[in-house]
Amino acid sequence: MSRISEAFQNKKAFIPFITCGDPDLETTKAVVREAVKNGADLIELGIPFSDPTAEGPVIQGANLRALSTGVTTDKIFDLVRELRLDVKIPMVFMTYANVVFSYGAERFISTCKEIGMDGLILPDLPFEEKEEFEPLCNQYGVDLISLIAPTSENRIAMIAKEAQGFIYLVSSLGVTGTRSEITTDLASIVRVIRENTDVPCAIGFGISKPEQAKKMSQIADGVIVGSAIIKIIEQYGQEAPGPVGDYVKEMKEAISL
Repeated sequence: MSRISEAFQNKKAFIPFITCGDPDLETTKAVVREAVKNGADLIELGIPFSDPTAEGPVIQGANLRALSTGVTTDKIFDLVRELRLDVKIPMVFMTYANVVFSYGAERFISTCKEIGMDGLILPDLPFEEKEEFEPLCNQYGVDLISLIAPTSENRIAMIAKEAQGFIYLVSSLGVTGTRSEITTDLASIVRVIRENTDVPCAIGFGISKPEQAKKMSQIADGVIVGSAIIKIIEQYGQEAPGPVGDYVKEMKEAISL
């Protein structure tokens, strides 16, 4: 069983998203460790990119702050090497196809394997173009994680059938960010996913409150939270690890009840 499937084994998974290098790499390491200590089941690490098209203003801001401190892909690989000395839960990268291309796809994906990353999410990679990366991901044992959006409609079954690791179900149209309510009929999308694959499915985009997380966890196998965590990091800076840990604990408890 892969480490990613273990994250969903007999429980609802809580998945925090953290932008590497915001406000600095030392804080990122401490935030990841606090999240793990407080019940995170899988960590999504963002590699900052200058034009993050899927992101709302909160995560865009985190990308720009991280880049302004001189964060590079190699520095992030070193950060993961250090985290892997004690962090045993699965970790996946979320970044953009251009970051992987410019680094060199094989070099990037083989390094992911070497440092112990479990998966890769590329929100700007259309399903129809995944052949650019999937053979390399398969070769090095890194799951290329598919996204399904409310607009996927007649492609949901097709994407689900070929999914690896877990499916990232986008809760609503538009970019990342917290939302006061999520009105998409996600249950019907999850039903189609379940008919076509056993790969677990986690809902992200717009979830910030424990009651939202609980509701989403009743539909899917896990919950992904990004913008709400980035806001805490933006507010507390280098003092953020403790408050992020408290938040993760509260959200994990909400989906475990």
